[in-house]
Amino acid sequence: MKLTKILAAALAAAMCLSFAACGGEESSSTASTESSVAESSVEESSAEESSAAESSDSESSADTGSADDPTAVLTDARIGVQLGTTGDQYIDGDIADGLLGDAEITRYSKGMEAVQALMQDKLDAVVIDNEPAKVFVEENEGLKILDTAYTEEDYAICIAKDNTELLEQFNTAIAELKEDGTLQQILDYYINGVEGAEPYTSPEGITYDGKLVMATNAEFPPYEYHDSSSGEDQIVGLDVDFARAICDKLGKELEVTDIAFDSIIPAVDSGKADFGAAGMTVTPDRAENVNFTDTYCTGIQVVIVKDTAAE
Repeated sequence: MKLTKILAAALAAAMCLSFAACGGEESSSTASTESSVAESSVEESSAEESSAAESSDSESSADTGSADDPTAVLTDARIGVQLGTTGDQYIDGDIADGLLGDAEITRYSKGMEAVQALMQDKLDAVVIDNEPAKVFVEENEGLKILDTAYTEEDYAICIAKDNTELLEQFNTAIAELKEDGTLQQILDYYINGVEGAEPYTSPEGITYDGKLVMATNAEFPPYEYHDSSSGEDQIVGLDVDFARAICDKLGKELEVTDIAFDSIIPAVDSGKADFGAAGMTVTPDRAENVNFTDTYCTGIQVVIVKDTAAE
């Protein structure tokens, strides 16, 4: 009888131990699963945050890039240009080629008129040469130039097709003025802002035999513009100084006539002017009507917009 009780007690104890072991394994398994789920959740959350951050950075970078991309800024925009300039030609061509969406072009006889329209919210942007653009932005608060250029171009002087002798004389003079540093001096004064640089002055002792008439549009600083600081209105600028230096080489006095930009080539072609200089870009279309000298300066077409950060 006692032996039976002892065996029963031993069997009961063994069963308890067995149940305890099973319960421990289940608890351990549950804890392990819960830990794995928690770690997975943390990893997924971290991945989502990282992805969101990268997406935000990417969008920020894209926004910054598009804000400085001339094509993105000009697409579907109201664009102002100066009539007959390469800015006019480039924008007109890009619109025709479908590169600027539903952009609209408005032409003005003067670059400053386009800038004024921009300030009055009649335009979204103005495309013009970098040098006058810098002057316009400096003189008118609340404007800025996009850091990325719209295009680059070479400037040259135009001469009538049938006046090949004058073309050769101009190219010879241009080469000499490049060689002796005169052209660099002029560029340093008007464009590079080199301290101590001075405008061109004719050397003494030149004997002039006749004159040459230069057609220009004096609304394009610093290439050509009106200056009345001396008490009388004068047309001055980089192109005027360079033309005078060329004429000095040829023993000719320089006479400057101020006309609309898109009238310069017709004036040269008809003989009303001997040559044209007005920050003029060499293009195939223009070269069909006039000859161009060797280039003397590289121009950059830029985009002027309102500076929203300054508002």
